[in-house]
Amino acid sequence: MPKAVWNDLVVAESDDTVVVEGNHYFPRSALREDLIRDSATHTFCPWKGTASYYSLEHDGRTSADAVWYYPEPKPDAEMVRDRVAFWKDVRVVD
Repeated sequence: MPKAVWNDLVVAESDDTVVVEGNHYFPRSALREDLIRDSATHTFCPWKGTASYYSLEHDGRTSADAVWYYPEPKPDAEMVRDRVAFWKDVRVVD
């Protein structure tokens, strides 16, 4: 089962991921609420739309903008609605 791991903590785990452009998108419900903080960062993808971000925080450590999601994905990217993906120092392992 795919897991998103940060600093030896499982941030998300689910056997229901969608892989898009090499990134596992986990159900939003699989993301640990106690580790995330809202971020003001936004980026734009021409075919997916505007991405929003969360930062991870735990035990005095922070990974800024390590989690992204598309609150209102474009029609061709509906498969990522209500899902999150990871980068930076978060590893996705099986």
